[in-house]
Amino acid sequence: MSETPQMETFRIPGTGFAPSRIGLGTWAIGGWQWGGTDEAESIRTINAALDRGITLIDTAPVYGFGRSEEIVGKALAAGGRRAGVVLATKVALDWKGEQPFRNGSRGRILKEIDDSLRRLRTDAIDLYQVHWPDPNTAIEETAGAMSELLRAGKIRAIGVSNFSPAQIDAFFAVAPLHAVQPPYNLFERAIEADGFPYASRHDLAMLAYGALCHGLLSGRMRSNTGFPDNDLRGNADPKFKPPYFAEYLAAVTALDRFAQEQFGKRVIHLALRWVLDRAPNTIALWGARHPGQLDPVRDVMGWKIDADAMAEIKRIVAQHVRRPIGPDFMAPPEQAAPRNHQAG
Repeated sequence: MSETPQMETFRIPGTGFAPSRIGLGTWAIGGWQWGGTDEAESIRTINAALDRGITLIDTAPVYGFGRSEEIVGKALAAGGRRAGVVLATKVALDWKGEQPFRNGSRGRILKEIDDSLRRLRTDAIDLYQVHWPDPNTAIEETAGAMSELLRAGKIRAIGVSNFSPAQIDAFFAVAPLHAVQPPYNLFERAIEADGFPYASRHDLAMLAYGALCHGLLSGRMRSNTGFPDNDLRGNADPKFKPPYFAEYLAAVTALDRFAQEQFGKRVIHLALRWVLDRAPNTIALWGARHPGQLDPVRDVMGWKIDADAMAEIKRIVAQHVRRPIGPDFMAPPEQAAPRNHQAG
């Protein structure tokens, strides 16, 4: 009987944290934009992730407008497992009703940290990340507030998500920085031009979100797969609509065939291994809300994708995805809609 490969870990520079190189993403657990949530099933999923060696959990207040954080906090408290987890959450998105918008002001950050600490049932956030840059607030103000929280001991490390290198430079001028979180997967590679080398050059951990491209790279989807209106894949992401969906599914089929022939794996393993093998400072965030979705974790470890295979993967994607779609659709509004605005 073969031995289960060891979960890989990565020491985040400038911190005492060495989490697993696969992290649990919990946007879907919050329910919003994912067709609702089941608390008991979500808690089982969190425990299943920990049982499989995943020691980083990434969440955010906007995931279900507090719901995801509450569920994560309840799961860790009930299981007495908080000490073994690198707990990452985010800040600087506000919302009216179910409409998020950006707010990186000092006041918002100082309020959100206390709300997140309460929901997560912890006395400090291990990695606190600015969710999106706010063009209506000076980056220096946002960074100053984050530095203030670090000095106060309410957070232990600082990250930014969806920031450009120029924005990170401005942040760096005011506060220390330990991690960046961009969208990154086999189909969404725009950060390779600038953000990716920037993170390596500045010794930053890179938490790649959307590593399975909202489930597209799971290998489970078919041409007749449908999504409810309250699921972002049914209402927002063009990749899941004609004519693009067929192209992406064809790429997934070809990638799955290549993974089986070359490595004896499936496309889901290939997609996650690909993220990990792009650079040693990457952590792949795996979104899940059912325990069984985490079963493939063990088969991501114990092997590598070499340069020739990387080139073939790139060729397969380019052959099938003739009209690539980026993750731009995910950007929240830069400010709240006018209070008295009515559609005309």
